[in-house]
Amino acid sequence: MNNLKPTNLVQCMPLTNNVIIKLNEITMMVTDKNSLKKEDEAFIKETFLNLLKSGENYNVDEIEYWFKNEGSWKAKKSIIRITNMSHYIQEKYQQTNKFKILSNDGTCDCD
Repeated sequence: MNNLKPTNLVQCMPLTNNVIIKLNEITMMVTDKNSLKKEDEAFIKETFLNLLKSGENYNVDEIEYWFKNEGSWKAKKSIIRITNMSHYIQEKYQQTNKFKILSNDGTCDCD
């Protein structure tokens, strides 16, 4: 008899190599991983936005998991802040690109 119950687990999309490269860049650029500076935050936001603009996608939970396991990020508040920024940028980007206007021939003029 199977006693397993269905769960609400969400399958996470693994991070692509390009996303991981950018996360490594963030790690290299931030000198004080215990306290993010405004310049660090601006760089992090720009990095996530550029990823999305280039067509990359990421799962926010995977971003958090990566930083928790990377090794040099010990401060939980910094990891949470980066995760929140990645989520904010992703949501903002998706909202601005949600409504694409189609021309009469059904093509998208997205530029």
